Amino acid sequence: MPKVTIDGREALFEDGLTLIRAAERLGIEIPHYCWHPGLTIAGNCRMCLVEIDKVPKLQIACNTRVTDGMVVNTQNERVKRAQQSVLEFLLINHPIDCPICDQAGECKLQDYYMDFDKKSSRFPVEEKVRKRKVVDLGPQVVLDQERCILCLRCTRFLDEIPKTSELGVFERGDRAYIDLAPGKRLDNPYSANVVDICPVGALTSKDFRFKARVWYLKKTESVCAFCANGCNIEIYHRQGRIFRFRPRYNAEVNDYWMCDAGRMGYRLIQGENRSTGPQVRQGDELRPLAWKQAVDTVCTRLKGIREAGGDGAIAGILSAFATNEEAFLFRRLLQHPPSAGEDSRSIAGHAWSPPDAYGDDLLIKRDKNPNRKGLEALGIPTTPDAVERILEAARRGTIKALVVFGADLVAELGREQVEAALEALEFLVLIDLRRSETSLYADVVMPTSSFAETDGTFTNHAGRVQRVWQAFPPPGDAMEGWRLLTSLLAGLGDSTEWGSAEEVFAAMAREAGAFSGLSYQTLANRGAPSSAAAKTA
Repeated sequence: MPKVTIDGREALFEDGLTLIRAAERLGIEIPHYCWHPGLTIAGNCRMCLVEIDKVPKLQIACNTRVTDGMVVNTQNERVKRAQQSVLEFLLINHPIDCPICDQAGECKLQDYYMDFDKKSSRFPVEEKVRKRKVVDLGPQVVLDQERCILCLRCTRFLDEIPKTSELGVFERGDRAYIDLAPGKRLDNPYSANVVDICPVGALTSKDFRFKARVWYLKKTESVCAFCANGCNIEIYHRQGRIFRFRPRYNAEVNDYWMCDAGRMGYRLIQGENRSTGPQVRQGDELRPLAWKQAVDTVCTRLKGIREAGGDGAIAGILSAFATNEEAFLFRRLLQHPPSAGEDSRSIAGHAWSPPDAYGDDLLIKRDKNPNRKGLEALGIPTTPDAVERILEAARRGTIKALVVFGADLVAELGREQVEAALEALEFLVLIDLRRSETSLYADVVMPTSSFAETDGTFTNHAGRVQRVWQAFPPPGDAMEGWRLLTSLLAGLGDSTEWGSAEEVFAAMAREAGAFSGLSYQTLANRGAPSSAAAKTA
């Protein structure tokens, strides 16, 4: 392993590592624009120039490999003058758009100017090169050619990741610009990633454009819940409102990217159709009810139905959008009190995807359920016939009460298929985050949280268990799913005290073999394979 000295700090690095990566490991930032760890090296911005002893010219750190005995300076006067000169060239024709630019607050031109330049312009009179502004590239992305510094991250991404090559460079010198290739439009399933990797304000998101300044937004790590891949994301939010999702690096799951469909998924979990308080049916209408009365009503009815009809009179259908913690507690709810006849307690996982669901070989899975594997690891069947068996038993009158968690059976399976079953029930409890068509048949509706509003875990298609963090509380009087289920368990006589989702996961890890040895600490922010996935690997 080569021994390298960077800014007076000596360390060993593996052979072939680039200087920019080596410095990064030592906590030394080498400024850069064109280099991106997920793309090939272009070496065209020249911002990462460093001085290497015994090498006459400055070298670019992004494409210079470490060698034994190398001594590198990244912050001396010679390097600083080079950085200032590069920034001056980049800013000569750059428009002074900062007050109205969406990239303000996360722009590398702004950051590096403050860190490495801070010089007044020597271009006060000359006319800047004019280029096109507000260029519509596709459904997700807008281009401002004047702001572009030609780092070519966007063109390399499109050439190398989705391999669709919609963008190219045209003209030469200071007249060069990025634009659509002839006959093409930026409309692939990963198009918005070019916005994430653009280091300046040249490529902006149509969805996020002019909605909020980034310095007002809070950022919470999470996992995308709109397909079985479980891409790692960051949720940008303020005062209980989500403004955008952006991908978060995880080499085991999604690298640096995410799809456009997942990115826009935040719209589905907030809006006017959210349930904000419990309701109970009185005649033909659902009326608001306090939480204590709602919990008491559900528990009293379930106890009465169980006493009259036995264990098999109560069943549950659980959406594969539920977290592992919610699934564990839901199974416990349907099996309480525990008995030798647990199999007689009917429970099914509802893992529904549209018939025309899209998938590819990159990130997008045709299975649009984030936690099908988690339900199966807890012994909850997720095949369509499992749900149908429960519905058929309800039609026959065998099942008297049904608890549905997170599933809109009417909208997803069709009214013709489920209406007779739901109308035959004596008691239907719907626990969901939104007002749905199924609520028209419910006796009690209990509002719960989305994955952005609760702590928990999902298990992706490969068996990797990953954390989601609560970005903000659910709206109104809605309750986190794990907390709601623990209140129902307490009402049914379960004496276990659950103070947090972490405590629920710890109990699940003790009782369910697929999660043994895991904890929130071991999962951290990158996740870990479940026991079953680790064994198969």
